[in-house]
Amino acid sequence: MRTFIGRQQAVSRADFAELALGTPVELWLGVEGETDEERAARLDAARDILADFPNLPDDLIRVAAEVIEDNPDVFDVVPLARPSRRRRTARKGAAA
Repeated sequence: MRTFIGRQQAVSRADFAELALGTPVELWLGVEGETDEERAARLDAARDILADFPNLPDDLIRVAAEVIEDNPDVFDVVPLARPSRRRRTARKGAAA
């Protein structure tokens, strides 16, 4: 099944989030190893977006709440079976 937002296809979770937000997720969360200068530029861009769209945080919270309400199984947690921890031992007389 394919997921589209507008005319754009969301292939991964990151694509879906970016298309839903209208901005890359990294803009809001940052990236590992970014410099102080990169962080300042990122935060400056985020402030500009929030200045242009002051209702964005409220809109995003509303959309997230609707998604959770429509898909309550998103947060279902299922315990997974742990694989057995068998030790491999060399058999006597086995060729190396």
